[in-house]
Amino acid sequence: MKLGGKTRLGLGLILIAFVLTLIFAMPVHAAEEWQATDTYRIMNFAVLVLILFFILRKPVANFLTDRIRLIKEQLADLEKQKVEAEKKLAEYNEKLSALDTEAEKIIQEYQRQGEEARANILKQAEAAATKLEQQARKSIEQEFKQAKLQLETELFDAAVQKAEERMKGVITEEDHERLVTEYLDKVVKK
Repeated sequence: MKLGGKTRLGLGLILIAFVLTLIFAMPVHAAEEWQATDTYRIMNFAVLVLILFFILRKPVANFLTDRIRLIKEQLADLEKQKVEAEKKLAEYNEKLSALDTEAEKIIQEYQRQGEEARANILKQAEAAATKLEQQARKSIEQEFKQAKLQLETELFDAAVQKAEERMKGVITEEDHERLVTEYLDKVVKK
């Protein structure tokens, strides 16, 4: 009859346990006389080990087989998770590099918009400056006209006043009466 690997392992363990029991029993034999009960004890122990082996062989083997299978499944799951994590890492690295280029595009767009806004503001400021300059010119011209008119008025008033003063000195009382009479004659004739 051919023995399987598990059975051979079990028999080997029993044999090792039996030999160890004999080795540990030897010092007892050396110190005291060997008694028949000691031999029976060793035999009882060996039989107990054999019985435990045959009773526990299948549950222990099943437990160990299940444990090995569970460990293999866990290793396979961990390997799958590792592969998935590496894929996600690659995706995130791609997204990160894409984010760098996207950020550069956004920065360039904002710079372009800033330049456009700057040009627009300068254009508006230039237009406002031109408008203010025109308004200032009109105001200056208006002020100049008013000043000229006022100066002419003052000059005219001064000339009239001077003429009156001169006339007072040149026209006598007789001339004055003669002028009034001539004026009245002209008005009445009409």
